[in-house]
Amino acid sequence: MSKNFVIRSEKEEDYKKTEHMVMRAFWNIHGPGCNEHLLVRIIRNSKDYLPQFSRVVELDGEIVGAIFYTRAKVVDGDKVHEIVTFGPLAIEPTMQNEGIGRMLLEETFSLVKQAGYPGICIYGEPQYYPKRGFKTCDHFGITDPEGKNFDALMAYALDEEAFSKIHGKLYESPDFDACNDIEAIKKMDAEFPAYPKVKIKEGFLQIYDKHFGVVKAVKGHYYTVKFWELTLPAVLNEEKFSGDAELPKEGDVVLFNFLKDKASVIDSVCNLMEE
Repeated sequence: MSKNFVIRSEKEEDYKKTEHMVMRAFWNIHGPGCNEHLLVRIIRNSKDYLPQFSRVVELDGEIVGAIFYTRAKVVDGDKVHEIVTFGPLAIEPTMQNEGIGRMLLEETFSLVKQAGYPGICIYGEPQYYPKRGFKTCDHFGITDPEGKNFDALMAYALDEEAFSKIHGKLYESPDFDACNDIEAIKKMDAEFPAYPKVKIKEGFLQIYDKHFGVVKAVKGHYYTVKFWELTLPAVLNEEKFSGDAELPKEGDVVLFNFLKDKASVIDSVCNLMEE
């Protein structure tokens, strides 16, 4: 049965629900905890916020997706080109692979194009956005403020002819800097349920298509993994657990591919420690 998703502008009464969803979406993904929920609050109060393009997705009274747009500029000497950026684009973690992100991008790209903006630049996940038509900014002659290019710096041309004439250094809203305020993050975290912060002992990890879960039960070759409020059946990635590799046991934190219609696949046992 198809779900009745509603894409609409955010209302003030949505704010806490949206922030909580964003917090869940990014928790422990790029490091211990996250700051994207604080970023959402900062954006709403920024002079660079573009609420006319930003949207949330509602399902049965709950916010399950959101995208926030702000003004950005590409500077080439004395030339300043007005463009837009978005972020965060957040999906409720238990609702991924439902097409919510695609719906948000399609809906909002149309709005941005109608408003006359030639293109969109983002710092985003390299394994996701190229599937939606984004290219790395070196294709467009655009760099970060230090003149660098990397996989996460991407752009999408809404008007290819106009955007082909835009080159230079990308600058986002200076208000974004406030999202790294550790005390502000702690204060905001306290407004929501407490979730454990973890980090990888071996170092920094970015997770794009995998998730943390806890093994709740093991029965032969079959596993049960707890992922937020969901209890999922799972099996091992045989290539990763071949030979003498230590198998997951009950209570282990694992990294797994979240599959909706069949058993999820466990890729590795994580050496995690509380921050």
